[in-house]
Amino acid sequence: MADKVVLAYSGGLDTSIILKWLQLDQGYDVVAFAADLGQGEELEPVYEKAIKTGAQKVYIEDLREEFVRDFVFPAIQANAIYEGTYMLGTSIARPLIAKKQIEIARKENAVAVSHGATGKGNDQVRFELTYYALEPNIKVIAPWRDWSFKSRTELIEYAKKHHIPVPVTVDKPYSSDRNLFHISFEGGILEDPWNAPPEDMFLLTNSPEKAPDKPETVDIGFEHGVPVSVNGKVLSPATLLAELNKLAGIHGVGRVDVVENRFVGMKSRGVYETPGGTILHTAHRAMESITMDREVMALRDSQIPYIARLMYNGFWYSPEMEAVMELVKASQKPVNGTVRVKLYKGTVTVLGRKSPNSLYSEKFATFEKDTVYNQKDAEGFIKLQALRLRLRKLLGV
Repeated sequence: MADKVVLAYSGGLDTSIILKWLQLDQGYDVVAFAADLGQGEELEPVYEKAIKTGAQKVYIEDLREEFVRDFVFPAIQANAIYEGTYMLGTSIARPLIAKKQIEIARKENAVAVSHGATGKGNDQVRFELTYYALEPNIKVIAPWRDWSFKSRTELIEYAKKHHIPVPVTVDKPYSSDRNLFHISFEGGILEDPWNAPPEDMFLLTNSPEKAPDKPETVDIGFEHGVPVSVNGKVLSPATLLAELNKLAGIHGVGRVDVVENRFVGMKSRGVYETPGGTILHTAHRAMESITMDREVMALRDSQIPYIARLMYNGFWYSPEMEAVMELVKASQKPVNGTVRVKLYKGTVTVLGRKSPNSLYSEKFATFEKDTVYNQKDAEGFIKLQALRLRLRKLLGV
């Protein structure tokens, strides 16, 4: 009886070839695992395809609620955006997939786990850091670092030889990765950063030019920085995000085109659609603006680039991530209330915000006559702040 390996399987080009390669060239019994993170119809043929390609067993697990609750929403609470643009849709999905893979490996008494990430990308790091954090002695098989194939074009030819249907062709060679938070596109014609992405590539969003001419207003409710309702209706995490994806997609919200710095050291171009996530980031910031203490916000904000790098680089299950997310969790206690936004032609605009924990006071902020603030007090405040500046000039240093 052959040893078992659990393969993170999507049914796409790379993992379809890997399944057959593990079976024929490496002599393993392959257990295929597909995580339902909101890919929709992409998962429908996965079971049958995996069996026909040679899998001994197939697991398909619905992880949508767990993904949004335990990975997407913490990223929203932290305002984690990598290099100011990328909302980490792929990055935060990999640790969950890898965690479940390890659970299945234990259940199946598998000696190894495998993934389809290339030796140039970030995903190999994200998968394997999670594997080793949760199961230190697990064997990891990363075919892209071991086999003789050098390009996706060669994989397409191999697929034809073994009669494996794949959704990528030489004519349309960019790859994509989809979950409930976003869809990413990379490779092929997108490798030249001067090439604009073709309009027919986008799946989740209308182009802003073709979006409705009438704006739409949406209310988002928050509890401790976690989105809980849309237009007054309390929804589960996955249902809430799906609803916002639909609303944002109609109005062309959520497209970004990024050249990012990969963890392994090279730059990479990616095009992303993150419709609902774009609404949530904007609304969450607005909710924080009236509920968070200034210094607490500054402390948390100082950690945003660090948190985003940890997520991007795959350190979800690390002691530093655990520590910094405790800070985020504590900072979110007062972030409760409702934010109203307007969706229009690819934009999200904040219209209003209200909270039972609001720190905003009209009595203090008003430009009209008030009895709670003595404007004369500002004179001493400014002079104290200016003292070091005056001394520097007076002393000629």
